[in-house]
Amino acid sequence: MRGDISFPIEVKATKEKKVYLSGRTMEQYLDLQKEGERCGLMPLYAMRLKGVRGDSWRVFKVETTNLTGSVSVLSRRLPSLPLTRNGTPHLDWDEGLPLHKFLSLLCRDSDSYTQTAETLRSKANAWSEKAETLKMEEAQKAILKQQEPEEWVKKFRL
Repeated sequence: MRGDISFPIEVKATKEKKVYLSGRTMEQYLDLQKEGERCGLMPLYAMRLKGVRGDSWRVFKVETTNLTGSVSVLSRRLPSLPLTRNGTPHLDWDEGLPLHKFLSLLCRDSDSYTQTAETLRSKANAWSEKAETLKMEEAQKAILKQQEPEEWVKKFRL
């Protein structure tokens, strides 16, 4: 997708909304964190909740301290793995960033910001024009209701 960003990803798929890290999975987490610190990368966890319609994937970042550049900017927008009461990281599907939002953040560039702004302006203008048209139609209907009926219509009234 982009040549200026790369990150290691650990993928988990489960039927449960929460996955607690212990034993081997905790070692994986600590290894990801260590490699992220060593290389200046942002390790991610991607969690898929089985049996969910729509976007069943959620993305979390592993906390690292030495990120720079565009990875640092992206890191501020991603949720970290939440902590249990004991301070141990775990995966909670409800607290993750949906995959489609992650991809939209990742694929954003200055041109797309400009394009998005132009699209929003054109939609706002279209809505304003439509609202104005509806107001004019309502005003015309009100005027028609106030006009005196024609002679031949009056003959049918009792």
